[in-house]
Amino acid sequence: MTDAEQTVEEQPVQDTEPEVDQESDEQALQGDVDELVVLAAQRDEYLALAQRTQADFENYRKRVARESSLAQERGVAKLAKELLPALDNLDRALDAAAQDDPLLDGVRLVRSELSTALARIGVESFSPEGETFDPALHEAMAQQPIEGADCGTVVEVYQPGYRLGANVIRPARVLVAA
Repeated sequence: MTDAEQTVEEQPVQDTEPEVDQESDEQALQGDVDELVVLAAQRDEYLALAQRTQADFENYRKRVARESSLAQERGVAKLAKELLPALDNLDRALDAAAQDDPLLDGVRLVRSELSTALARIGVESFSPEGETFDPALHEAMAQQPIEGADCGTVVEVYQPGYRLGANVIRPARVLVAA
């Protein structure tokens, strides 16, 4: 064989080798692309898991804060319920005391401090005289016809009511016009 014949024969062989290399390169690239697709899917799955976990934790944090606030409010309401009879007794003592009694100033001071302490923690007194009777806020002790008063109106308050925020701790005890 001459050199020209060898060159002609070798060229097709050389042409097939690059095709084989090209096919293996394409297979390698396809394998890399498949691996990247799998890795991207895993990344998306982990990202979604992290986002769900973060949302769950945020919901947990809010729920615990809400429950803590409600527990604190229940504790304040329970303490206030225990102190309200003492406040009522101080009011009765002030009403029954003679004006020249030397202990009267001390009883007024104690009653004022107790009332102020309850106000600082959010407990407020309400006296519904002149309002329409509301069974959620008032406890009717009696009902009687009163001239000049509309039926269902609170005409006298026997004992003031107390509330903590929007919650009634103790309803006001009242006389309602019939």
